[in-house]
Amino acid sequence: MTALPLVIRREQPEDGPAIERLHARAFGPGRFARTAYRLREGTAPLAELCLTALVGTYLVGSVRVGPAEAEGGRLLVLGPLTVDPSFSDRGIGTALMRASLDAARASGHRVVVLVGDAPYYRRFGFAPVPPGRLVLPGPVDPARFLWLELVDGAASVLSGGIRPIRQTRQLDGAGSQRTLD
Repeated sequence: MTALPLVIRREQPEDGPAIERLHARAFGPGRFARTAYRLREGTAPLAELCLTALVGTYLVGSVRVGPAEAEGGRLLVLGPLTVDPSFSDRGIGTALMRASLDAARASGHRVVVLVGDAPYYRRFGFAPVPPGRLVLPGPVDPARFLWLELVDGAASVLSGGIRPIRQTRQLDGAGSQRTLD
């Protein structure tokens, strides 16, 4: 069997339908009721931090990152991180996470939050958000509500409810951002 190389690249607008099918396969129809999805409703992900993984021409993974804020400043909400179930355990999720976090650091972002499996995300430096420190717009298992400081001490000023920052920009066909009407 010939090994095809994995290519990590910025998400393109034409990737949208394939990413939605990937989310449906990985998370099922109940995904829309989850608190993490509610936090992302009505906000556009940040194009420079959203990545896809391809094997040949087949989209096998995706990570999206969007803007949010709490008392004390802005932060990023990572998710969903999705890998096609038939390509699991091959390092694709790890490659997407590292590339996305590197891009967030390079862009000057300070804190990332997510809802996910602590043992998986611990390897990237994520830890549970201290109870009551930040509040999501719905119920979540506190052990799955995680954060990562991209800049030492950046999380110390954050508290209260997390709100998505509504974006007025999205990707155009060339991978650039354009203003929405």
